[in-house]
Amino acid sequence: MTGLTASSFLSFDGTSLAIHREGPSADGGRPLIMLHGLFSSSNMNWMKWGHGTRVAEAGFEAIMLDFRVHGDSDAPNDPAAYPGGVLVRDVAALIAHLGLAPQEYDLVGFSLGARTALHGCAQGVFEPGRLIACGMGVEGLADWERRAAHFKRVIDEFDTIKPGDPAYVARTFLKSQGVDRVAARLLLDAMDPFELSSLANITMPTGVICGDEDNDNGSAQDLAAMLPNAVYVEVPGGHLNSVTKPELGEAIVKQLKAS
Repeated sequence: MTGLTASSFLSFDGTSLAIHREGPSADGGRPLIMLHGLFSSSNMNWMKWGHGTRVAEAGFEAIMLDFRVHGDSDAPNDPAAYPGGVLVRDVAALIAHLGLAPQEYDLVGFSLGARTALHGCAQGVFEPGRLIACGMGVEGLADWERRAAHFKRVIDEFDTIKPGDPAYVARTFLKSQGVDRVAARLLLDAMDPFELSSLANITMPTGVICGDEDNDNGSAQDLAAMLPNAVYVEVPGGHLNSVTKPELGEAIVKQLKAS
């Protein structure tokens, strides 16, 4: 088993994106691409709380991407760097960079990462052997404009949001991660709508994992019921703290090893 390594690659438009890897190399362990949530990073969602290590110890290679605007990846301020579906295109570029063929890898995402994974699978852009969507429900897919408007308000009113405001928690998290607000605003505008009917296209075995107090993106149970080949798994916590608990990583590993 190898230790944690960091590198980068150039995405479809030349934007530099960071990759963090842990576990057996690609010729020894099955690759698992891990996608983090909005305003977060691979470190905050996967490395800090040991989930990448849990995956590696289970014999997989954790390949953790920092989305553009996040973590150690570039955050361009040019609107041209944010075409529609930009994150799906970035993940497709990563898969091509790694030389992974369909079914040769698995895919997990948390929150925005889950939405991106579901988008790509529904469009046939990603073809993982297994898909795991964490912290995502039906509303996070179908009612994205409302969710995006919440985060745009956090950015637009950043300096005036005070404690007690429903947006204050998101503002505090955004500030703590040092996210470039101009780039983040551009990214939010690049998010494509999601047609729930396209969930029928996601036929690979899918785990839908969500905290028992997490209602931020609507019902994860309903999402699992709408997918052709999915199971719902409940873990402790809400949207912000379920990722800090070992049960999330343990549930991911269990889904990866399910028969």
